[in-house]
Amino acid sequence: MVREIVIWPDPVLKQVAKPVDRVDDGIRRLLDDMAETMYAADGVGLAAPQIGELLRCIVIDTSPRQEGQRLIHLVNPEIVEADGTTTYTEGCLSIPGEAEEVERAAKVRVRALDREGAPFELECEGLLAIAVQHETDHLDGVVFVDHLSSLKREVIRRRMKKLKSERATETADELRRAVAHKSAL
Repeated sequence: MVREIVIWPDPVLKQVAKPVDRVDDGIRRLLDDMAETMYAADGVGLAAPQIGELLRCIVIDTSPRQEGQRLIHLVNPEIVEADGTTTYTEGCLSIPGEAEEVERAAKVRVRALDREGAPFELECEGLLAIAVQHETDHLDGVVFVDHLSSLKREVIRRRMKKLKSERATETADELRRAVAHKSAL
């Protein structure tokens, strides 16, 4: 099921997500919903807090932009090694229409549980390394604009507040039209 993506600066995006005690059918449904939501929004990664769930779950699929990749489910991910630096122009599904250069580690090794609850480690580089760091940040209440200057962050914050206001007005208008609609029955 496609879920609504939380738009920054929503307070839920500043909270630290809780570890998952055990991977069960509920967590697998959450991971499936996250993947559907990510694909519907044309993203390469999504963290559970971005759909209002404060759990340490991530889905990533860089295959449209990075050869040899696939959908990856990461439960309780932890970056255990980072090497080098790279700069990448990042965007975020919770900050639509915005993109800025962010400096990250060029390579990372992440330890996590898969969708069955089995532990694994993954060596990441390129876009996958960027995505793992970006989504792990979300689990710690950090969004990519937190890596920018306060001036850039404030400009983007104003644009997102305007976007949220416009969306709220559109939703209210849709509700008024639905209530005014007369059934053909």
